[in-house]
Amino acid sequence: MSESLNGRLRTGNGNQPPTEFPHTLPGTRTEVVTFDNSDQMVHSLGSHDEALRYIEEQFQDVNFHVRGNELSMTGPSTVIPRVMRLLEEVRGLVAKGTVVTPDILQQLVSLLRAQSVQNPADVLTHNILSSRGKTIRPKTLNQKNYVDAIDDNTVIFGIGPAGTGKTYLAMAKAVQALQTKEVSRIILTRPAVEAGERLGFLPGTLSDKIDPYLRPLYDALHDMMDPESIPRLMAAGTIEVAPLAYMRGRTLNDAFIILDEAQNTTPEQMKMFLTRLGFGSKMVVTGDVTQIDLPSGSTSGLRIVREILKGIDDVNFSILEATDVVRHRLVADIVSAYSTWDDAHNSQVAHTQYKPGAQNKRGERQ
Repeated sequence: MSESLNGRLRTGNGNQPPTEFPHTLPGTRTEVVTFDNSDQMVHSLGSHDEALRYIEEQFQDVNFHVRGNELSMTGPSTVIPRVMRLLEEVRGLVAKGTVVTPDILQQLVSLLRAQSVQNPADVLTHNILSSRGKTIRPKTLNQKNYVDAIDDNTVIFGIGPAGTGKTYLAMAKAVQALQTKEVSRIILTRPAVEAGERLGFLPGTLSDKIDPYLRPLYDALHDMMDPESIPRLMAAGTIEVAPLAYMRGRTLNDAFIILDEAQNTTPEQMKMFLTRLGFGSKMVVTGDVTQIDLPSGSTSGLRIVREILKGIDDVNFSILEATDVVRHRLVADIVSAYSTWDDAHNSQVAHTQYKPGAQNKRGERQ
């Protein structure tokens, strides 16, 4: 077997197993990883064995034992190779300077479960942007595919629940494109209330009225750029943050344009936005079709756009799921729980509304 973790990998199959496991049962397997030094071991297993404890939680039928610079493991023959693969990927991350934490391991385990992923460490080290000591990168396979789609297409739709990085990754790609001079400006937009018609009833200046709706976009910008440069770039028109209503009648050339919260657009607004596309520009549309705030009875432009644009070249739809949530670990569970409840509730409502042989108010059979 090849070397792993820059250390020597010894197998218990066909050889005398380590003294820690003198009685290897049929169907079990023992492996030992020897690290070159204690620093390498700490970086791989985490401070205070934090990463190792997470691995133990994920593989509860495997016994781990640490002695000196050796990590021994014994468990089912079908499981041990998966643990070894995980440790090999950890080695790849450590070699690239990534700090291994339980969150990183959680993402790594999820990537390994996706059969199409051959090198999960490559996904987790695909850096988009580094700013103020922080590196922005995709953390799941779907996020990596989404980032690749932004590179390869002109119009991209990122659809998924809250916390999946739809807008954040799109904005990181926009800042990257501006820094590399692929575009000359960034335009960030959101629908404000119901197309903006009711803003006039709110107190304050126009800026006071629209800022709360656009604040999440400002916050993301501050994560990615020098905060002192943002007002200057906005004053020069290099960065524009504005309500969707302000896009009407314009042609947006040489720009990276992001429409956020697109589930709150009407079909007419979605068409208006998409037809603003000019030469040398790229558009990313993000939204969550489970969080529509339009008035009851209104159709979301994001719900129907996929059917309308299907088959058109250079248009991509990237779907992100609850497993791609990269906020607190509970967020993914909360999103999944709500999705399950919604499915059950909608099914129950549909069953209640449809009663064979039921009569309407006139006494006619439906």
